[in-house]
This record gives sequence, C-alpha cells and structure tokens, in this order.
Amino acid sequence: MTNYVVQRLGQALVVLVLVSFLNFMLFRILPGDPVRLVLGPDASLEQVQHLRSQLGLDRPVLLQYVHWFNQLVHGDLGRSITLGTSVADLIGSRVLTTLELGLIALLVSVAVGIPLGILAAIRRGTAVDSAVTVVATLGVSVPIFWLAIAAIYLFAIRLGWLPVEGYTSPTADLNEHVRKMVMPSVMMSLPTLLVIARQTRASMLEVIAQEYVRTARAKGLPEGVVLLRHALRNALIPVVTVIGLRLPVLIAGSVLVETVFNLPGMGRLLVQSVFSRDLPVVQGCVTLIATFVVLVNLLVDISYAYVDPRIRLA
Repeated sequence: MTNYVVQRLGQALVVLVLVSFLNFMLFRILPGDPVRLVLGPDASLEQVQHLRSQLGLDRPVLLQYVHWFNQLVHGDLGRSITLGTSVADLIGSRVLTTLELGLIALLVSVAVGIPLGILAAIRRGTAVDSAVTVVATLGVSVPIFWLAIAAIYLFAIRLGWLPVEGYTSPTADLNEHVRKMVMPSVMMSLPTLLVIARQTRASMLEVIAQEYVRTARAKGLPEGVVLLRHALRNALIPVVTVIGLRLPVLIAGSVLVETVFNLPGMGRLLVQSVFSRDLPVVQGCVTLIATFVVLVNLLVDISYAYVDPRIRLA
C-alpha cells in the first residue's frame, strides 16, 4: 500500500513538471510573435521591446522556463498585462467559485448517478432500465452549452423558478446564492452523472452474473446485502476509473457553464484572458487547472486501494 502511494505520488510530480513545461512552451511555439498578438499589429517598436523585456522573452527559452518555474514554485504567476494586477490574486478571487461549482457538480453526479445505475441494473429489461439507458445516451450526446441555454429558457424565463444568470456572494445573501448556483451546478453535473449511471449499470450487470453473487443469494442472504456488500464494491472499481476520467470534462464544462450563466469563476476568466490575449493569466489558469486535475486523479488512484483489496496486498 505504501509503495503504491509513493509510486503514484512520484508519477504525479513528474506529470506536473511536464505539464508546466508544455504549458510554458505552448505560447513560444505558436506561429507569430506572442508580443504582437498581445499588443496588436499597430503597436510601436518601443512598446514591443518593452513588453518583450517585461515578459522575459528577450532571454533564451530555457532560461525563461527556469525563471518562470522558480516563480511558479514560490506562488508567483506574474502580472496581468491588461489589468496590471497579480495573476495569483486575480485567480484567487475567482477560484473559489469554480471549486464550489465543480464540487457540487461532482457530488451530484456521484450521489445520483450510482443509485440510478444500480436501479437500472436490478430492473434490467423494464421500463425503468429503458428510460435510464435512453436518457443517458441522449444526455451525453447533447452539448452542455445547449442544455444550459435550454434550462435558462425553461426554468428561468418560462417558469420563473430560478434566476436567469449572475452571482451573489454567500456572505451577502445565502438564499440568493443557493438559488443562483442550483441551475449551473445541475447543468454541469448532468453529462458526468449520466456517464456514471451508464457505467454503474454495466458494471453491476457484469458482477451480478458472477458465481460468488449467485452463491451469496443461494445462502439466503437478503438482496440488499448481496447487492451492496458483495456486488457493488466490485462494480465500483470501473466506476471510480470513469469518475477520474470525467474530472477534466467537468473542469472543461466549467468554462462553458460560467460563461453561459455569467459566473465570476476561473473558467470565465480563462475565456476572457484568451480573447484579451493576456498570456500570463492564460498560463496561470491552465497551470492551476492542470495541477488540480493531476492531484484529483492522484486521489482517485489512491482510492483504488480502498476499493480493490488486490492493490493493498500488492
């Protein structure tokens, strides 16, 4: 168990270093001059040289990366070109909204998706199973931004149950904050929820057909004990894998959801920075998102040891 955790931790550190290097090099290998991309074609030569010196682009690429990585390790992500403020402060003011949105979406996906998949599995061939399968297939096929726009039209404009868009701090008005976060969180969780439900159904059907489950039933154990204690634990192994694979999709979904619902999160900041060509902010956002994905996947890998006894004994 200890060796497994140490091995996964070492792999995560290597991936983080590689991701930081690729993120840094991305804007150096794009066609054209990144400084010209930021300032536009009408900028003077003095402005170009000043910004190039400010961004450290007048030094060798390897030295640029070493300097940037050293700043990154110390929590310094540079300064925004368009706003002139610290990138770390700028992201820090937005990251809590994205984390709240992502955490709620993940919890909803797991809390609803797994029971839904179990229900479809134990009711195989019934109308419940067919409904779950059809909805899951359609749900993962429809773009999330279309679902978000449709939800705004139905629940906010037509029915008036929820606010259209915007954000209210929980310290200012908790009730309004909850009302404005319900629809974005549900829309963000929906594709992952349906994927988890579909995978749980498939895994449960495979495990239920195993010999040890039939033996447990032959011994007269209650059906709930057979399903939850014997079948579900083994069925969760591929489900945990799917959850880990869907985390980047959740983060990507935050970019669309925050833009559609006008939420002041990191995803919307990333979109705004791309359009304003604010390279330090884009690099900071991508680095933080990549770090979050790697760390969460590390936790998912470690959770395998608790779900699968073979890993603990390896």
